[in-house]
Amino acid sequence: MTSQTIIRTQHYWDEVTIDEELPGFTLVLDWRRMADQVSGSQDFYPVHHDPDFATEAGHPGIFYNTGFTRAALCRLLTDFAGDDGWLRMLDFQMRRMNHNGDVLQVRARVTGKTEVSAEEGDVEVDVWIENSREGVTTPGKAIVRLARKRHGPDGDRQRC
Repeated sequence: MTSQTIIRTQHYWDEVTIDEELPGFTLVLDWRRMADQVSGSQDFYPVHHDPDFATEAGHPGIFYNTGFTRAALCRLLTDFAGDDGWLRMLDFQMRRMNHNGDVLQVRARVTGKTEVSAEEGDVEVDVWIENSREGVTTPGKAIVRLARKRHGPDGDRQRC
């Protein structure tokens, strides 16, 4: 067995700016990803993997479940928060379905900042998932708590 160390960029409250876009990512929805999400979530309701069942239920096809959607948004936010940050709140609405063949863009933008203490602050974020077929399918809001930085005795920036 091999181990891998992942180096993440740590973001700090002091360095975040309002209207800043967070680094998002792309997800291609295909049968492999559908099988992964159904088996991983243990959500075996046929509307998520049986095209005939989904169309008979009035849907244009199978679609991805709530857990998958939440996980995509959480991935973006926890990647931004880093090891020293904390996802405090996530609220989202699934307004349109994401189907196999869609290419998702998972994105976010900073909308506000609140100083909590000398050691940390909250960052308010608009989050969303969009696809090229229907535009924004899942809008939401989140709050991420980040550590603050301070100047050390020699003038360099140090974590509080």
